[in-house]
Amino acid sequence: MEPRTLARAATTGRTITVFGGTGFLGNRIVRHLCSHEFSVRIASRHPDVQPQSVAANIHDERSVANALVGAYGAVNAVSLYRERGGETFHSVHVEAAQLVAAQARRAGVERLVHVSGIGADAASPSLYIRKRGEGERAVRAEFADAFIVRPAVMFGPDDAFLNTVLKLLRRLPIYPMFGRGRTRLQPAYVEDVAEAVARIMERAETYPTVFEFGGPTSYSYEQLLGAIAHQAGLAPLLIPMPFAVWQALAWAFEILPRPPLTRNQVELMRIDSVSSPEMPGFSELGISPHSIEEILRRMSSHRG
Repeated sequence: MEPRTLARAATTGRTITVFGGTGFLGNRIVRHLCSHEFSVRIASRHPDVQPQSVAANIHDERSVANALVGAYGAVNAVSLYRERGGETFHSVHVEAAQLVAAQARRAGVERLVHVSGIGADAASPSLYIRKRGEGERAVRAEFADAFIVRPAVMFGPDDAFLNTVLKLLRRLPIYPMFGRGRTRLQPAYVEDVAEAVARIMERAETYPTVFEFGGPTSYSYEQLLGAIAHQAGLAPLLIPMPFAVWQALAWAFEILPRPPLTRNQVELMRIDSVSSPEMPGFSELGISPHSIEEILRRMSSHRG
């Protein structure tokens, strides 16, 4: 499905404000909403020159409120994977999420989609996962009918996950795994997640639901590395490496301005990221998710 242009979608009158609309997932959500003939308002701290873009700081009540004026719906796709100064998991995933939800309710927004993550749990020992869980609670406390979207690890042609793995596999004949490579992952194609958000926004049902979006296959980390290497025509030697070593490396990397690995990322690799069969997902929205192998083949053919 080729997304229609922003200009065409802007004539429909059903405006959706997308916070984080310039990010990895957010920009896809914008395109898929447009393909469903919504008018989209991209709320970003650094808006571009598009007339649909507005300046909005999710920590600032007034700018959030202004971004929501007259909106039918809102999507909060803002995420943070590494804490920097005042930008913490609590400030972004809890406080800012609560602010967006509260302002959406006050603005009379009919439908709010909050993007969280699989495994979100306010009781988790992982700070990141705990704040994701607290964020979901905060959103529902302000906007009881909010839809919660929990994607698994997302991948795509320009992602930070798949491309990093491919780059390292090509460079390293011996590839160190996180632990014994047993953590289970169910990567979801970012375009499928974006299409799911658009379908949630247009579906007739309004009962608030938590969706979990995982790809068609659940892998151990070792199996996933093997599948990616196979598609790339590589045969690296995969060796276990204790999490304690990874934590020490990440601690050393964190002194760099742009660390290639953080302790939080290492911690997340201890935890399975697999959708629950008891939760609604892609199938409830009529979506057949793409496999990571299919997208890798597509990426290879484009390079060729």
